[in-house]
Amino acid sequence: MSIKSFLAKPFAKFAVWQEKKWANNPHKTQQKVFEYLVSEGCKTTFGKDHDFVSINSYEDFKKCVPVNDYEGLRPYVDKMVEGEENVLWKGKPIYFAKTSGTTSGAKYIPITKESMPTHIKSARNALLSYIAETGDASFVNGKMIFLQGSPVLDDKNGIKLGRLSGIVAHYVPQYLLKNRLPSWETNCIEDWDTKVDKIVEETLPENMTVISGIPSWVQMYFEKLIEKTGKSVSELFPNFNFFIYGGVNFEPYKNKFEALIGKKIDYIELYPASEGFIAYQDTQTEKGMLLQLDNGIFYEFIPATEFFDENPTRISLKDVQLGVNYVIILNTTAGLWGYNIGDTIEFTSLKPYRIKVTGRIKHFISAFGEHVIGKEVEKALNDIIVGTSINVSEFTVAPQVNPENGLPYHEWFIEFENEPENLEEMAIKIDASMQSQNIYYKDLIEGKVLRPLIIRKVKKGGFHEYMKSIGKFGGQNKIPQLSDNRKIADVLQNFLV
Repeated sequence: MSIKSFLAKPFAKFAVWQEKKWANNPHKTQQKVFEYLVSEGCKTTFGKDHDFVSINSYEDFKKCVPVNDYEGLRPYVDKMVEGEENVLWKGKPIYFAKTSGTTSGAKYIPITKESMPTHIKSARNALLSYIAETGDASFVNGKMIFLQGSPVLDDKNGIKLGRLSGIVAHYVPQYLLKNRLPSWETNCIEDWDTKVDKIVEETLPENMTVISGIPSWVQMYFEKLIEKTGKSVSELFPNFNFFIYGGVNFEPYKNKFEALIGKKIDYIELYPASEGFIAYQDTQTEKGMLLQLDNGIFYEFIPATEFFDENPTRISLKDVQLGVNYVIILNTTAGLWGYNIGDTIEFTSLKPYRIKVTGRIKHFISAFGEHVIGKEVEKALNDIIVGTSINVSEFTVAPQVNPENGLPYHEWFIEFENEPENLEEMAIKIDASMQSQNIYYKDLIEGKVLRPLIIRKVKKGGFHEYMKSIGKFGGQNKIPQLSDNRKIADVLQNFLV
């Protein structure tokens, strides 16, 4: 056992002990965060505009601070981008995380000296929780790869600007720098195909123990490894025993991953966002991710079914319930107030508070009043493929409102690695699962408003070609797994078998 892995175990136990202190006192922890945020917010332009000095309770806060999206806060962000101080948070941000918005164009999410450490601490603690639970710290002796965006940062009026993953690359702890791959030069390559080819070259001779990234892009890396060597990932990297991911539901990819890897491994799910590190999987034995209550974020929740109402219910952590689909709202030490990041979550546990991401509030299908959400399509697909040899590389769903013949329907675009023997039979089973989950969808099928769904087979590599065609190939770009319009579906017609 190396000194590094030997020391990792007591460090992991200490980190988990600290974690349990706040996890076991959730409401006290959140109240402390709330009071700190309001106290500091009083000194800002936003706080003065929204009468923070009068806030003495959460009820007061809701009266003073509306729920915002990026457009709602944009006038304040624009001032910060221009170099103004004390706008949303004290001083100036140390970074802007640049993300692409569908309606806002480029978005500049502030990261402050108070919020940046929470991103690093949470990522670290996810690994330490794994060590504490399994007793296995051997991976710290091997090489670790994080498929991420370029660490090259631009400058915006004296503030560094880049992708969150590129910013985080500057904070790899000193004791892990020798373990880190790819090299800095490779990480800076913008073209994703070239970058992955170079990563394959760099990692093949190494003792890879940790691999992390968005599943669809890591899958591409695995496929290139196998194409080059003719060996499975576990043959190439026998000490690779767990995969870290975030950003999408992993279940539809699991069969494919285990086939590429060649053995079953452990998985750690993270929920990092440019706006804050929200949760991570702290155990291999329970469902969901531990909500980070001591991370400088005060959380609010709105039932997704009420979100577009004029006066939706808006609650804090103490009033949440299991099994309810909530829109998650953030208030942070980066100065985001009442901020809707667009994600929906569901609580899997209340002691401690664990969550799972169920989709995007804007990613749904309700062309006919069915309000199908991401969690439902993911479950329907997974119900069918689990325990079979069917492997799905990627998929997305859209409504077909005006078919040339017959009733409208939901159109499922699926790229298979191993496809089913009978595609129509698979469609029938998925449709049955959808009907069992969503009574509105069932009523529309039974009422002959909709016909059962249809599967369109996307050619192998088709989704990658689609992403290239729209200029969003690689990095942190993800394909929405459902949408209420035909914007994606109409282009995908060019990539069908």
